[in-house]
Amino acid sequence: MSIAKDHKVNEQIRVRQIRLIGAEGEQIGIIDTRDAGAMAREQNLDLVMVSPQAVPPVCKLMDYGRFRFEEQQNEKETRKRARSQEVKAIKFRVKIDDNDFKTKTNHVRRFLDEGHKVKVTIMFRGRERTHPELGERILLRVAETLADVGAPESNPSMMGMDMNIIMTPKAAPKKVVGRPEGGVSAAGDSGPTENGSVEAGAPEASLQGAPEAAPQADVPAGAVIPA
Repeated sequence: MSIAKDHKVNEQIRVRQIRLIGAEGEQIGIIDTRDAGAMAREQNLDLVMVSPQAVPPVCKLMDYGRFRFEEQQNEKETRKRARSQEVKAIKFRVKIDDNDFKTKTNHVRRFLDEGHKVKVTIMFRGRERTHPELGERILLRVAETLADVGAPESNPSMMGMDMNIIMTPKAAPKKVVGRPEGGVSAAGDSGPTENGSVEAGAPEASLQGAPEAAPQADVPAGAVIPA
């Protein structure tokens, strides 16, 4: 049940009778306001009017302080999501030089990195409107330049006298957990080389394939061993 921000609580409720809802959402029914206030005090709760326009007004038993705290937290989260989902706008001209193109494209990149959608608009002047392919070419160039951080939601489209695309940010790549830097494993072996082969790391790896030395018999002390 949605509750208005400006509530009448406890002694502020002046009507004689109310329709009461319990703390767990159960319907208690129509009772005197004094009896409802007594029930709230017994349960260490507040009596809050949630629907003043109803006949009789609807009140609920709740922890009003906790409710207000949770409501404020929800409002903060809503504002935060609204900011993160804000659509930014960058405008280009058909006759744009390389420096301006690079500057504006970097602005779009920054917005995409911050998680925003970006509306990229081509503004046509005069006879430029008869050559929409020029604007489409610039928009496709923007999308290609920013392919590593974003992607267009759809193909370029005309809206009035302008042509637009909406760039959406790409999801951040997942980091590989537990892999040491440089591709070196915990055992000390080095990772693949540029040609895809794996170099030996531990000393014993270079001795693979070598014949094992024959075991020597015990030699008595002082005995002469022939050459």
